Amino acid sequence: MTPEEKLTELGIELPKAPAAVASYVPWIRTGHVVMTSGQLPWKDGNLAYTGKVGSDVSEEDGYQAARLCAINAMAQLKAAVGDLSRIAQIVRLEGNVHSAPGFQGQPQVLNGASDLFNEVFGDRKGHTRTALGIFEMPLNAPIQLSVFVEME
Repeated sequence: MTPEEKLTELGIELPKAPAAVASYVPWIRTGHVVMTSGQLPWKDGNLAYTGKVGSDVSEEDGYQAARLCAINAMAQLKAAVGDLSRIAQIVRLEGNVHSAPGFQGQPQVLNGASDLFNEVFGDRKGHTRTALGIFEMPLNAPIQLSVFVEME
């Protein structure tokens, strides 16, 4: 099953790749590697979640926000490579979780992104990951996710 077919099976339609919100590009390709800029939980042009995980946003909603960031990252990757089947390997996910003081569930929150990438990309799923808790986030977003992939 191709990644696009898996997305359809999961009932996920990729949105138009979100535009950059400052002076950078949404993705860049160097050789066989494509890297996305930090993706936020945009849905229909608005942030679907805002605030700090562990106070304003529950851990479960943080998981869903990370999943939405992953969907937006896949939209960026599709814009970059044309067909998600061209992705040979998900190399790395880098996630920042806008965390309330004392919150330490960053890995569980970012599983929202990892789990979706694993479902969609199957045997290309193994990836490294960084899960960091930070005190402030652009636009008060709860999650920011960057993705590195290798193309065939």
